[in-house]
Amino acid sequence: MLKMESTTEETAPQPHESHFYHNLVPAYQAVWPAVAKRRIQTNLTALNIPSGAKVLEVGVGTGLSLDSYPRHADVLGVDLSESMLAEAEVLIKKNQWNHVQVRPMNAEELEFDDASFDLVTSFHTISVVSRPDKMMREMVRVCKPGGRILVINHFRSGNPLIARVVDSAGGITRRLGWRTDLEVNELLTELPIEVESCHKNNPLSLFRVLVAKRI
Repeated sequence: MLKMESTTEETAPQPHESHFYHNLVPAYQAVWPAVAKRRIQTNLTALNIPSGAKVLEVGVGTGLSLDSYPRHADVLGVDLSESMLAEAEVLIKKNQWNHVQVRPMNAEELEFDDASFDLVTSFHTISVVSRPDKMMREMVRVCKPGGRILVINHFRSGNPLIARVVDSAGGITRRLGWRTDLEVNELLTELPIEVESCHKNNPLSLFRVLVAKRI
């Protein structure tokens, strides 16, 4: 069991509650897929998801990642925003993805039994919820022993200089509904997981890839 110290931070507003966020949605939809999609696809492919695996994606949004999952897996995506899920459903229907479903749900209160999924994923979501630690605990709870958890997100840099520079933008990013000061150690306190890796695909990337096994 991994034990790390946690810190308490001011909670950020949910993105769907931020007017500033909504004003930037067109730009987000135009730019973000190009930034995030390849990273998500690369790391999902590296997991070699087995046939028949039950997969849960927490914070599926508009379905950006859905075509990165193999068709031989059973994928369920959840998100608090029903308007985003509506876009995901259009995408699912258009591509006839019979292996994918989506439904509205709070990431901090997952409505599933313990040990329900072989793989639990989340991409660029955990820094926008009110309680990142609670969301992570829920992801671990619903993952089967021996199953895996994949999280891709920005975490506060271990380099003090870089951390201070990024922290200085916190006032702007909080208006968008997400935080730049989330420490990865906050998420891993007292959890029954074994961290396999926590790395960047590119040294210059702002995002880290956390892969863990449920024990």
